[in-house]
Amino acid sequence: MRKALTFVVAVAAVATLAAGCDSDDADRAATPAPVSTAPSTAPSTGTPSTSASPEPSATPTADPTPDKLRRGAEGDRVTALQERLTELGYWNGKADGSFGGQTQQAVFALQKAAGLTRDGVVGTKTQKALDQGVRPKAESDTGYVIEISKKRQLLMLVKDGEVTQTFNTSTGSYQQYQQDGATHTAATPSGRFAVSRQIDGWRNAPLGMLWRPKYFNGGIAVHGANSVPPYPASHGCARLSISAMNYLWSNDKIPLDTKVWVY
Repeated sequence: MRKALTFVVAVAAVATLAAGCDSDDADRAATPAPVSTAPSTAPSTGTPSTSASPEPSATPTADPTPDKLRRGAEGDRVTALQERLTELGYWNGKADGSFGGQTQQAVFALQKAAGLTRDGVVGTKTQKALDQGVRPKAESDTGYVIEISKKRQLLMLVKDGEVTQTFNTSTGSYQQYQQDGATHTAATPSGRFAVSRQIDGWRNAPLGMLWRPKYFNGGIAVHGANSVPPYPASHGCARLSISAMNYLWSNDKIPLDTKVWVY
């Protein structure tokens, strides 16, 4: 039975490697289109009092639970959040007091590391994880390694066993898809690899657009994408946000020959 299961896994891995996110070397450079979303709010309605003899109003008390922080929020509390995320290694760009996509991606990553619901909203539990300084742990213990945890859906930069930066990522969904008349599984194979090639721009791949991909396993790469949900959704690659991929390129964080561990 074990041999049969091993054979099935091996066949699935081969099929994935053959397809991956990419399958040839053409590339096309372009500027990524910005993606903007804004939360909608509905006005609240109240019920007028029908008391003929109203009682004197009580002194209002402060809400013991601060308002949750979510995308679209602005102000000093957001700045403090961004600074704390950066302090813990969750990359979210510069602290500007505006809760945008970069901050949401970092909150996703924190929630994953803490084992919380991945909603991108800073409520009581997420704030507690911030206060406690929750950070993911590395598998490697020597050298510089890019670690991709499929279970936690995190991409981590690790130096000598210490996680220096953490990113929200989205890996293979394990769903079936068709390409060139064959059925493939959208999986990200586990293993130890190294970055072998890269493209500085958009790659118009057979399965979608890849921004500045860093290939480490055949057609499978770490790359930027306009959509990076907090769950597995790719054809096999490890997606990062466009801004995160730009940061990694600009600071040469994933040069050629960098070790990549997927587990």
